[in-house]
Amino acid sequence: MPQHQEETVLGRITSVFGIKGWLKVYSFTDPMTNILDYRQWVLVQDGVRRNVRLAEGKKHGKGLLVLIDGLSTPEQAQSLCGAEIRVSADALPQLPSGEYYWHQLEGLSVVTSEGVRLGVVKSLLETGANDVLVIDPDVDSVDGRRRLVPYAPGEFVTRIDLQQAQIEVDWDPEF
Repeated sequence: MPQHQEETVLGRITSVFGIKGWLKVYSFTDPMTNILDYRQWVLVQDGVRRNVRLAEGKKHGKGLLVLIDGLSTPEQAQSLCGAEIRVSADALPQLPSGEYYWHQLEGLSVVTSEGVRLGVVKSLLETGANDVLVIDPDVDSVDGRRRLVPYAPGEFVTRIDLQQAQIEVDWDPEF
């Protein structure tokens, strides 16, 4: 499902917890509790968008629990399981120069320092050492290969231009 340009996905509702309408949430934020800083959420599930307000949220074991305004039963809560949690991109804190949110990088074209087009950033992966750009080929790519390029600014990532929607990488197209 296409993401609205002015929104970013911060997590997903996974399951119901208890008998009072609480929900378990998988957060994409770091640290995971940062998702609780946003009180207005847009839940997207099966093409349906629903604006909700976070009433309460807390850490529970290794995860998070939330209570959405207006939900008080497990049956009501069950209807939200699997929904993406989105917030307005304008609600996110401003980052220092040279730092980017993942949603800003997704969809950018990727070219080598020599101008060879590798494809488009499909997503990013978090690994122990560094994040990784997942680059899918497109009609203008040098070939039809998916590539995984370490997101290492100054080493493999030599330039990011959001205005031109492009990332330049120091990467051998044969690799």
